[in-house]
Amino acid sequence: MRNRRIAPLVAISAVATLVPALTPAVASAATPAPRPTASAYSLKPYMQQKPHWKRCDAQAPANYQCATLKVPLDYTRPGGRTLEVAVSRIKATSPQKRRGVLLLNPGGPGGPGLDMPLYMGPELPTAVKERYDLIGFDPRGVGQSSPVSCGLNEDELNWQRPYKASTFDKDVRWARTVADKCRAKGGAVLPHLTTRNTARDMDVIRAVLGEKKLSYLGYSYGTYLGAVYTQMFPKRTDRFVLDSAVDPERIWRGMIQVWAEGAEPAFTRWSQWTADRHTTYGLGDTSAKVGKTFWDLVAQAERKPIEFQGMLLTGDDIRAGRAMFFDVKGAAEAIAELKKAAEGAPSAAPSRQSTSPRPVPPSFARDVPSDNSDAAFWAVACADTRSWPRDPEQYRRDAIRDRVTYPLYGDFASNIKPCAFWKDGSEPATKVDNSVGALILQNEWDSQTPLVSGQGLRRSMKGSRMVTVLGGQGHGIYGSKSCADKTATAYLTTGTLPAADVTCRATPAQAQNRLQLPLPTPQGLPGSQNRF
Repeated sequence: MRNRRIAPLVAISAVATLVPALTPAVASAATPAPRPTASAYSLKPYMQQKPHWKRCDAQAPANYQCATLKVPLDYTRPGGRTLEVAVSRIKATSPQKRRGVLLLNPGGPGGPGLDMPLYMGPELPTAVKERYDLIGFDPRGVGQSSPVSCGLNEDELNWQRPYKASTFDKDVRWARTVADKCRAKGGAVLPHLTTRNTARDMDVIRAVLGEKKLSYLGYSYGTYLGAVYTQMFPKRTDRFVLDSAVDPERIWRGMIQVWAEGAEPAFTRWSQWTADRHTTYGLGDTSAKVGKTFWDLVAQAERKPIEFQGMLLTGDDIRAGRAMFFDVKGAAEAIAELKKAAEGAPSAAPSRQSTSPRPVPPSFARDVPSDNSDAAFWAVACADTRSWPRDPEQYRRDAIRDRVTYPLYGDFASNIKPCAFWKDGSEPATKVDNSVGALILQNEWDSQTPLVSGQGLRRSMKGSRMVTVLGGQGHGIYGSKSCADKTATAYLTTGTLPAADVTCRATPAQAQNRLQLPLPTPQGLPGSQNRF
């Protein structure tokens, strides 16, 4: 969701990341859901579609082509309502070396991926582009693929709500209102905007493209989507790279909760790093003193908001920037500027570095609701699993507890969210537990999918291998000139996984690379760096 609380502070640290959050209990994986009852024959019309490829736009490269496919809203009723799924491609550069297609997903949920072949092409090795058609798509309900909306206003898009006894009733009303508005505007569609159904859409794409197997590169939430595909269609899985991984055992409350858990060691690491550079930042010459400087600023801002880069920041606004601490240098710069502002000095202008994607070519674009990314996010996060507590008091208790356990972000992560009032999705969550081969890439200091999250996916996918980038910062690895790139490229081009899990160490320059990849950030929305 959008972060309207800490934008100026976060702007100094391009890695700063914020996301919707819930409760401390780990989400248990549900019993594997049954396959849809639809017969293979009833899905034939979808699998045998002939895509009508066309140049996406006169200003776009000629080899960047777009098409629209039909998929069933409900795969158990394939003769019923359909959705459109927008697909794009850039063909393999070497017909002689071509292996198949590489489907791309940027994460989210709610992240559009139609233009990924266009902007990821320059980041990928020549050897990969020789062998694969790069295929992008907007997942169902997102972007150009039958986009959904809840009709949310500016206040309803604000999900950064720390727990306070005085505002909890208001937060409950907010969560209920969002769920009610989504149900009223998209009730027939939202239960079917699940990861399992998006995985089925991916299999339709595979079949329409004439491929027996699918290769895949998915970032962040895209790792969970890819893992679910391997569970549902193991025999159609070829080479899967799962980058910055979501732990399927924590879908979704536990996975969101890990932001609060992961922020504490990141803060400790940052405070020591900053103390070692006291002469540069002036925040304290011991870890304890740096920590005290930060919490003193939070307390000061709670008494009277601090004017910073044109905004008044409360203590909660400052805490909401928890993800900046995974980038030690960026956080030190940000807090040093905030300290000067608190002392009355003018604050520096915010960085204008943007992670906004290239716009969808106008000849192919449709109007997308302004709350589309948020609506799609809640739809997947709430409908994917049936483990969300229904009692608001459970959220209150969790938030009070976690403010003590994880003081930086615990109450944000555990406060109530719309999923408490959401209608169940069309089927239970998928339990990922297989031996399908895949390659998992994970930075040690990733704010959105911390290291323990990648390790969780590795445990669930027993046939996979994992590359851990020690000292690596940022969300998204492959294509960022990381030490993991060589292993990923070898796997995509030869199909050979490492014999065992691999660790490599980021160079100092890589460790300070604050914005690793141009993963999409929808205009005006938080995008990948603020979600999964």
